[in-house]
Amino acid sequence: MKLREGLYLVGSGSWGFDLSDELDCHVYLLDGGSEAALVDAGGGRNMDLILRNIEQDGVPLDRVRTLLLTHGHADHAAGAAGLKEALGLRVFAAQELVESLAVGDGWGISLGPAKAAGLYPADFTFRPCAVDVELKDGHTIPVGDCTLTVIETPGHSAGHLSYLMEKDGIRYLFGGDAVFFGGRIVLQNIPDCDLQAYLRTIKRLSELAVDVFLPGHLCFSLRDGQRHLNAAMEALTRLGVPPNLT
Repeated sequence: MKLREGLYLVGSGSWGFDLSDELDCHVYLLDGGSEAALVDAGGGRNMDLILRNIEQDGVPLDRVRTLLLTHGHADHAAGAAGLKEALGLRVFAAQELVESLAVGDGWGISLGPAKAAGLYPADFTFRPCAVDVELKDGHTIPVGDCTLTVIETPGHSAGHLSYLMEKDGIRYLFGGDAVFFGGRIVLQNIPDCDLQAYLRTIKRLSELAVDVFLPGHLCFSLRDGQRHLNAAMEALTRLGVPPNLT
């Protein structure tokens, strides 16, 4: 599904637009001309739907060379191994997630608590995936004629990253699960969710002047996207916490 020139939504589950498997997050495709990148990988249960959507949007699969993970939760990262094998991708993720992704479980993924809560079926598996490039705050990633800047945005989970891109005077934020439409957040009872880190992340995001707001689930905004980040920040100014999605 084309969103803007060079920007597509190629995966989305039941918390979105039902473009692919129900457990998938939003999977974005950024086409930089000479090469393309995926932002997040979905849950890995039906990778063929994502590949089909890429082809239907007119982007050759051999142009997709990079996978940028926002964080390690299964709906965002369990599809990484399959996509890496199918497309020969280089996988980029936060330094904190390298060990958890390599074994497909552990701190930073929280798959055990998620299964216990009924968010994933008992037989759901997270295939291990090696990270090729470890990311830290401020790193820049070229994707053809586009460049993304890494922003560390922990809180929802450990090793959570967002990616900021400015192109033709438009600022895009691939924000994963940091902040959602209307300024909502997702605080969960899992080991790597950290309220104080979350509050610092919201303050930082409120200073970005974003035009295009691209979260990991639910609605996105193709203009005036900063209003969602500002809404989250407004709760902080009242000494409160943004409303929780779950």
